[in-house]
Formats: sequence, C-alpha cells, structure tokens
Amino acid sequence: MKKIGFICGSLRTGSYNKVLLNEMIRLAPKDWDTSVISFKDLPLYNYDEEGESEADSVTLFRESIHNVDGIIIVSPEYNSGIPGPLKNAIDWASRTKHKDDKSPLINKPFAVAGGSPGNIGTALGQMQIRQSLLAMNAQVMAGPKLIVGRVHEKINEDTHNLDDERTQKHINSFLSSFNNWVEKF
Repeated sequence: MKKIGFICGSLRTGSYNKVLLNEMIRLAPKDWDTSVISFKDLPLYNYDEEGESEADSVTLFRESIHNVDGIIIVSPEYNSGIPGPLKNAIDWASRTKHKDDKSPLINKPFAVAGGSPGNIGTALGQMQIRQSLLAMNAQVMAGPKLIVGRVHEKINEDTHNLDDERTQKHINSFLSSFNNWVEKF
C-alpha cells in the first residue's frame, strides 16, 4: 500500500482545484492510501520563528510530508505564478526544526497538477512550483503534465464534480505515471 498525500494550492472553499484533487483521489489506484495535507494554519515563514520556537502547525505539516511515499500538488495559478500561501508552505517544509535534520522534501517524489478557467491552465504556476521543489532536491515527475484549461466548464453545476471524460482519461494517465514514479524511489 502506497501512502500518497495531496496538497491543494488553493485555500478557497469552492476551489476548482479542490474539485480536481477530489476527482484524482476518487480515481486513484486501489493500492493507494490517500490523505490531504493542509497548510491553511501555517504562519507566514519567518526565520526567527523556526527551530524550537516553530508553531505546532509547522511541525505537523512537515511530519505529514515525511510520512507519505509521494505527494501530488494540485494548484491554481495566481498572476502567472505560484499562489503565495503554497510558496509559504514549501518554504516551511524546506526548513527543519533541528539543524541536524533534513528537509522532508529531499528525495520525496512529487507531481504537480492544476486547473484554471484560462485556456493555458496552470502551466506557468506549475513551472514555478517545480522550480521551488527542484531547488530542494525533491524528485519531481517531469511528465505527463496535467494542466486543465477551462476547468470551470468541466465541472458539473449540479453535483460540483468533475465529470469530463477526456479530463478523467488524462487524470488516469497522470496517476498511473505517478504510481510508477513513486516506485522508483
């Protein structure tokens, strides 16, 4: 059984990316034990607050990353880039409570996905997320990419579920590839 964590890059209750994340969990391989890792309670990163004085939410967030075999980040794109709260979370995860520890991001398998109402989806934001993770020596899956443009048109207005068959096929391919990626590590 693989433990796979999902992180949604949006804090918005009605986020399209939460719908996309939930669809990915629904379609996940049967041998996955999935969980959602939240960063909503993290304080703004501040060097003065790390180490022994860090907030419990930071410790819990880092431990949640450490305790899974791989992570899929499903994120929107804000102003052609990474959402600020998600970048803050990555910055906290890149640090350690004790100076002799190593970041839970190091060598952790990651994949990045996302959807947006725009035609090019979250291509630019995903590049920045990958760049931050690669700088921390995370193992980021290069492809296939899952970039869902015009995501709002693929969500059923009545059920609030993603029910677009073409997108579901792309999700299945993405999840299968990530399953193989996690096995390499």
